[in-house]
Amino acid sequence: MSTRKAVVSGSFYPSKKEEILKFFEHFNSFAINAETFENIKAIIVPHAGYIYSGFTANMAYKLVSASKKDIKRVVVFGPSHRVYLKGASVALYDEYETPLGNLKIDKEFSQKLIDKYDFLDFNVECEFEHSTETQAPFIKHYFENVKLVEIVYGEINYEDLSKVIDEVLSDDDNFVVISTDLSHFYTLEEAQKLDNICLEAIDKKDLKLFDYCEACGKVGVKAVINWAIKNNYETKILNYCTSADVTKDKSRVVGYTSALIGK
Repeated sequence: MSTRKAVVSGSFYPSKKEEILKFFEHFNSFAINAETFENIKAIIVPHAGYIYSGFTANMAYKLVSASKKDIKRVVVFGPSHRVYLKGASVALYDEYETPLGNLKIDKEFSQKLIDKYDFLDFNVECEFEHSTETQAPFIKHYFENVKLVEIVYGEINYEDLSKVIDEVLSDDDNFVVISTDLSHFYTLEEAQKLDNICLEAIDKKDLKLFDYCEACGKVGVKAVINWAIKNNYETKILNYCTSADVTKDKSRVVGYTSALIGK
């Protein structure tokens, strides 16, 4: 049995089950005053340390878990931060380690995607990617017995990634998670201006607006918005925050958002 090891537990999120569950308990102690969709097909969530963006990510996962009971496979798309990639890497391990217990990776489905699309492969160096790993404890907690598919992308056209999303979501048993943070290391005022463009682009499903915003996972977000446009699905922004909300440092902040795609 090969296992994709948890490499950022203890830094981005706690390495102990009890501590992660305390985070979730804290996040869920606040009422979620957000409208949702009857049929949610995908979410956009951040991937920073849980103290910074965990609440914002949790809103999306909580709403999905409350309304969608039939998910059998979760496909997570995240940008590569450490490794230069042409195309994207689909993980072919047997299991994905989390402090809450391991998730089973759907190797058969993953291999089918690799076989079908020439821009997909398996790059073992992507095992250090945090944009996808930070989602794994949320997925294990809220959708305990689902199978996971991890796709880490590098230099790739959003339209190609959108083809994969189309393939994935053609099966109603599947669900898509798009991982992204927003602008990085601007003043709070500058960050909010840039991030508002991203939020508007998501809200209005305006692909051209993405040219004027910054987000490390912008390609993935554009890909799912492209899918939403073609398939007549709507978007809903749930929350926006920045690192300054926690650090109180307004001189160098990172932005985070979460959103639903559904109808």
